[in-house]
Amino acid sequence: MVTVRFAPSPTGYLHLGSARTALFNWLYARHTGGRFLLRIEDTDMARSEDRFLDEILRDLRWLGMDWDGEPVFQSKRFALYREKAEELLASGKAYKEGEAVIYRMDKGRTIEVRDLIHGTITFQTDEIKDQVMIKSDGSPSYNFACVIDDAELGITHILRGDDHISNTPKQILFYEAFGLTPPQFGHMPLILGPDGAKLSKRHGGVAVEEYRREGFLPEALMNHLILLGWFPGEEHEILTCEEAVKLFDISDMSAVQAKFDIQKLRWMNAEHIMRKKTEDLLPLIKDQLAAAKVNLSGVSDDHLARLVGLYKIRLKTLREFVPMTDCFFVDDFAIEEEGRKKYLDRPENMENFRLLAGRLEKLGEFNHANIEAIFRELAEEKSLKAAQLIHPARLAVSGKTSGAGLFEMMELLGKEKVVKRLRGIAP
Repeated sequence: MVTVRFAPSPTGYLHLGSARTALFNWLYARHTGGRFLLRIEDTDMARSEDRFLDEILRDLRWLGMDWDGEPVFQSKRFALYREKAEELLASGKAYKEGEAVIYRMDKGRTIEVRDLIHGTITFQTDEIKDQVMIKSDGSPSYNFACVIDDAELGITHILRGDDHISNTPKQILFYEAFGLTPPQFGHMPLILGPDGAKLSKRHGGVAVEEYRREGFLPEALMNHLILLGWFPGEEHEILTCEEAVKLFDISDMSAVQAKFDIQKLRWMNAEHIMRKKTEDLLPLIKDQLAAAKVNLSGVSDDHLARLVGLYKIRLKTLREFVPMTDCFFVDDFAIEEEGRKKYLDRPENMENFRLLAGRLEKLGEFNHANIEAIFRELAEEKSLKAAQLIHPARLAVSGKTSGAGLFEMMELLGKEKVVKRLRGIAP
């Protein structure tokens, strides 16, 4: 059975590169019907914190990943690492230097690895120094603890970033020292920024939780990260987790470095927002409104759902909903300066506002169809294009020069607010 693992260190937040590593391991396990395990590499007792671990686990769940069994904590396995190091010490394969236990490197060898992504990679042991297994403070070295844990957990495949390639021969030698068969290794090229440089904050956020706060859907971030290293074809560019699990093939993973593109992610997020049911978006939008301290008293879920349905085709992120729709929650919204100059300095628009307010006030059923009829009738009477009424009126009732359909907006705002705003801007 395929058994893979993700091994985060709780010394910071889950970064995009680590999240991608976790996703590919999870995909491979779920595609093959195998197991996806978590190992917490918390041997750095000074820097490891529960709050980071909680955030990492939350981010993994948010991205749609689950894992098999309980996480394994390296901090609870120091006695096992010491015991295994003593075995090699007793066999003469290691030696002590003070309190440290060090593995004696076998020189003059060539180690050949059949990497699942890069193909054959060779290493010379003459270029590798003797390896610390147990440090002088009693904690295990990274490579030694990895091998002990992976062997005990029955890990069959290790998928990780290219930055671990240099660790591979060291770990293989430890497997050999214990008479064990190494797992298969696959090393993924690191994620770069759009400019080809190492991904950093100047390319956008680097931690998953930053994207969650910004209003990206987990489906979209998962989608983008998966395609940074594996591409199932243009017809599958927008993927759900379920589709990715079904289509995934490790042999199709790319050995070419992938570029993270925030604009591509924003486009992808917009696609997932449009496809998501309004009722599923509603609690996420309410979280964004609450974070922005928008007063929702008196606003029913039904009314808010209609508003979400009206605007979701315009959103790149959920956070954009707040500034786009401020006119539905407050009356003292800002008016775009460009629109003010273009529309509010013209006396004919003031007159049109007064006429529209009077006619809209008399409407029995204040729905978008009847509102549109009023606009078109007035435009025809005054030999105007409908747009010559619509654009100024949009600015008057929302403060913006663009947005959702004006007539649908007015219906949701309600007759009283619409009439009051038209008259207020053209007394």
